[in-house]
Amino acid sequence: MEKILLGHGSGGRLMHQLIREYFAPKFNLKEFNDSAVVNFPTSLVHPFANSVERQALSVNRTTLLRLAFTTDSYVVSPIFFPGGNIGDLAVNGTVNDISMVGAKPLYLSAGFIIEEGFPINDLKVILSSMSDASQKAGVRIVAGDTKVVDKGKGDGIFINTSGVGIIRDGVELGAKNIKAGDRVIVSGLTGSHGIAVLAERNGLSFAPPVLSDTAPLNGLVDLMLNTSGEIRMMRDPTRGGVATTLKEIAEESGLCIIIEEDLIPVAPCVKGACELLGLDPLYIANEGILAAVVSPDAAEPLLKEMRDYSLGKNASIIGEAISGDTKTCGMVLLKTSIGGTRIIDMLSGEQLPRIC
Repeated sequence: MEKILLGHGSGGRLMHQLIREYFAPKFNLKEFNDSAVVNFPTSLVHPFANSVERQALSVNRTTLLRLAFTTDSYVVSPIFFPGGNIGDLAVNGTVNDISMVGAKPLYLSAGFIIEEGFPINDLKVILSSMSDASQKAGVRIVAGDTKVVDKGKGDGIFINTSGVGIIRDGVELGAKNIKAGDRVIVSGLTGSHGIAVLAERNGLSFAPPVLSDTAPLNGLVDLMLNTSGEIRMMRDPTRGGVATTLKEIAEESGLCIIIEEDLIPVAPCVKGACELLGLDPLYIANEGILAAVVSPDAAEPLLKEMRDYSLGKNASIIGEAISGDTKTCGMVLLKTSIGGTRIIDMLSGEQLPRIC
């Protein structure tokens, strides 16, 4: 590896290789979740907490305060696309990353790198979208930074958002919890965001139009955690799509995941667009769905509750984890609609650059 390629930002195998070989050793990274889980004694904040805060956090000298912390940068092109823009995408993406470890998102920061000559009216629309998205998600943007670069040295606007949230008591999600027989649930239609951005970027139109699914998932996560204590882990399948996310889960758990093509929810317009363009919806980015692994007994009751919630109405159980043998451990296998089976790997190269 001598130079950075577009594929290193795809969310697929090249990006994983870059992180594990270069970033992880230098920063001593051990886990690769959507958010870092940080534990520290609440006694550290006890001297500064007022009575209301002490009661809310149940502060004492032995309690650990469990925080989720995440950061993400958004370079999507174009910055306005059907169903959203870079502003609400930045807020929702960070809210979702915090939510995937079972945390309640609370506060965000926002950093802007703006190119000289960027239209003020466009900036106003983006900021309004961020404000609306944060209110909808129930979070506050409390800090930020703005930098302006010379014309031609940027690409309109880039946004970085970081976020922090508190993990509820008793919740500890992760691939290490997954057992053979557990079910895999996808909360909604796959591939909508990637196709919406691709269509806008290339001047394509579909009937009906494909809209991005960008949305905050913390409300759905709250419902799921309140419904069942047998959720093993959650992850939002953004870059690299559902396929790459499930491959990550399989490798981290050491189990084999089998999914069925006919059970994967895909909007007809997205499916048609993918067939037309030669794309696989399993690898297309999403910004408003999650993948969860849950115990077999909890799967159907949880699915019922999810389908009663707006962002989970198209939820589906798409497969399960099995122990497998030495050859299939860490693999994802797809049972196709024509009766065959194929191996699902991480995204290789770059399918849709600058999708988020």
